[in-house]
Parts: sequence; C-alpha cells; structure tokens
Amino acid sequence: MEGHGVRVEADGHVARLVLARPAKLNALDLDMLAALDAALDAIDAEAALAAMLILGEGRGFCAGGDITAWSGMTPAAFAEDWVRRGHRVFDRLARSRLPTIAVLDGHALGGGLEFAACADFRVAERHIKVGLPETSIGVVPGWSGTQRAVRRFGAQIVRRMAIGGDVLTADEALAAGLVDRVVDTGSGAVAATQWAERIAARSPAATRVAKALLSIAEGEETAGAAEALASAFIATTADCAEGVESFRAKRPPAFTGA
Repeated sequence: MEGHGVRVEADGHVARLVLARPAKLNALDLDMLAALDAALDAIDAEAALAAMLILGEGRGFCAGGDITAWSGMTPAAFAEDWVRRGHRVFDRLARSRLPTIAVLDGHALGGGLEFAACADFRVAERHIKVGLPETSIGVVPGWSGTQRAVRRFGAQIVRRMAIGGDVLTADEALAAGLVDRVVDTGSGAVAATQWAERIAARSPAATRVAKALLSIAEGEETAGAAEALASAFIATTADCAEGVESFRAKRPPAFTGA
C-alpha cells in the first residue's frame, strides 16, 4: 500500500511503515497525516502481523512538520487542523496493538522526534541527532513533545531540548534514555528487523496484553485499554456465553459465575 508520502510493506509477521517523502526529509504535511491514518488502518486489518518498524526513506528519518504546510494557517486552523489532527494520528500509532520500533537512520527533530516517541523502542544509527528546536522559530512542540515525551523520557531531558535548545547525538540520546540502542550507520534497519522478528516469535496475545498494561501504567491510555482488557476476559467466561444465548432464546439467564 502506498499513499501520499507513506508506504506500507509486510515481511512475514513484521510490518514496515515507511515515510517516503525524501526530497523534504520526510517532513509531515496534512496529506501525509491522512496517509498515515490510512496506513494504520491497513496494518490493523492484518491479523497476522506481530510487530512494526517505522522508517524514513532517504537521508532523514523525519524533519518534523513541514513549515510550509502550517505557516499560512489561521491560529484556529493551526490549533485544530494541524495540532489536533497530528495528535489523533500520533496517539493512534502510540496505542497500536503491535510492538513498534522506530529506525532513526537520519535526524529526528521536532515533530520527527515526537513521531519516534510514539514507538515502543528506538534504534538510532550513530550519526543521527535528535532535538526539539521549535522555540527557535517561535512555536512550541505541538504533537506531544511536552506530554508523551515527558512521560516516556522524563521532564528534564525534554526541558533541555525544548527550552535549552540541546541537540543530542545518538550516544547522548542513548545515555538520556531517548533511544534504546545505537548501531553503526547503515545498519539500523537490519538491527531493528532482527529485534522485531524476536518480538514476533513471542506470544502475540501476551505481548498485546503486556503492552496494554504498560500503556495504562504510563498514562498513555487508561479507560479504553482497561475496558478492552476486561472485555477480552469476560468474553471467555461461561456467563458471557449464557447471557448471549439466553438473550437470543428470550429466556432468563442462568448464570453460574464460571
């Protein structure tokens, strides 16, 4: 599947979500956000998938939001059509049932780092840099760079990037907990694929539940994840089967608690 600047590939049980706008260093615009939403629909529809990689095509992983895409918006449109729409897509990625690994084979700045933060894991090639440079052009991180990033990485390192202007090398990002592994330049996709295949070999059901529980603990998702887990459990019970059958038969249920 391929949309505007986004491509989905599958290799066995591993999905590959590719940002494919290399001429713009994979900077995101509204069409790409819509394409990402459609790509996640396609990935969700494939029950056999057990892990997902996020990659950038060309020299950059993701240069963030395309300034030309939002700079002419009214303040109201900027808030609603840009920031909130980006949040919806990023939240959906962060809450995917699949364990997700972002392959930082190029710089991840601003919205690019916010996008990478949606993944469960980040593999960085040694030459890359990460940062949140938004305040240098008079804006603030808008796609959860002050929210999800703080929950996942801690407030102080985000403060150093968003306010202090720090841009971190891959090794500095590893020491700060922003990335999980640093590998040689050119080997990120291979290392991440091997990791994804090891994840895919584990129990998909147990992995999904573990990810949901971690999302609840982290505050990434609470009500939806809790009710989904509870519903999955209750659907296995004899009481559920009896309740559905008695409704269909138009008779009082005979619950046993089994």
